Amino acid sequence: MSQQQKLLISGFSDEISSDFNTQLEVVSNLGMRYLSLRGIDGKNIGDFTVDEIKENVLPRLQKWGIKVSSIGAPIGKVFIDDEEGFEKQTVMLETLCQISHLLDCKYIRIFSFYIPKGKEADFYKDEVIRKLKVFSEIAEKHHVILLHENEKDIYGDIARRCNDILKGVASPSFKAIFDFANFVQCGEDTQEAFDLLKEEVVYIHIKDAVSTDSQNVVCGTGEGKIPDILTQLIENGYEGFLTLEPHLVLFDSLKDLELEDATEVIKDNKGLDGAGGYKLQYESLLNILSTIKSEATVI
Repeated sequence: MSQQQKLLISGFSDEISSDFNTQLEVVSNLGMRYLSLRGIDGKNIGDFTVDEIKENVLPRLQKWGIKVSSIGAPIGKVFIDDEEGFEKQTVMLETLCQISHLLDCKYIRIFSFYIPKGKEADFYKDEVIRKLKVFSEIAEKHHVILLHENEKDIYGDIARRCNDILKGVASPSFKAIFDFANFVQCGEDTQEAFDLLKEEVVYIHIKDAVSTDSQNVVCGTGEGKIPDILTQLIENGYEGFLTLEPHLVLFDSLKDLELEDATEVIKDNKGLDGAGGYKLQYESLLNILSTIKSEATVI
């Protein structure tokens, strides 16, 4: 393990507040230097133009000295049989790739399409891979890396199907995010999922959950096996982002992330506001990292 090994902590700051200035203030006050860009002043990143980001977002990031770890795009969150939606997303992805360059960010988070209710996900394997290849070709052209998030209700919700698409797309511009909570909520054993996917995992979401009622919980207190798997990652030389996605309180952008009622995922915010939930997750992650014997530098 190199002494130069770095772990960079980021987070979806729209869970703090829909107001971008508040997001930046809280992130900065916590001592964090990165965020994952998803919701900005109540508007999704996918709905911005390059000029809007250049004129209204980049100056604020620069003012606070905050960098962007990834763009939390809604790419791939359309139904697999929605051809018009897919075409619109190819146009959106072109714009997001340009935005990523403007922000000096090489990662764009994406998904692998909703499956129509009552249909078998495996039936759509070839079509999912075909469309993801279109996305990855756009990314490759722009020298950007797409990060597939294992998410509920999409094709790549379980490890086996995540592996299918990673092998099927087979592009250096298409890699994996490992999201602990989403695997728990899909009935997967996170250690088994990690063992299968670890060669393709280049980005980590810090989110935990319990299977009894699928609720999100503070990292390290659920069934995600976060401390164990982070230990393995760090011992194997992982360098890169650990991105907070607490999901501990209801926040504006959550309605765009869940097919079903978001209150079924987060039923009790335990009196926390967005900033409080974010701070709790951040401090819990730091506590986990402090117990892992490592020479890695945490930033």
